[in-house]
Amino acid sequence: MVAVIIVCCVAVVLIAVTVTVMARRRADVHREERRNEAAITREQARTQELKARAQAAEADERAARARREQAVAEQQSQAARQAQAVAQDLRTRADDVDPDVDTED
Repeated sequence: MVAVIIVCCVAVVLIAVTVTVMARRRADVHREERRNEAAITREQARTQELKARAQAAEADERAARARREQAVAEQQSQAARQAQAVAQDLRTRADDVDPDVDTED
């Protein structure tokens, strides 16, 4: 009878050890899965960050190009105003020189 009790106690201890080892292995596997998921998520974050930087650089480039175009447009507008003023001065001079045009009011 004592032998049966000892065998039962040993069996219980072996079962407890087996359950503990299996639980630790499962926890280790779960922990490793979480590490892998974290690594994948970090890589996705890096990829997104690189895309965001590229988009920001493109936006900055477009903005700089727009500022350059605006400056060119302003220069052209100024040149057009100057050309119009020169044209008006030439018309006035032509009217002053032309004997057929009465400039006196």
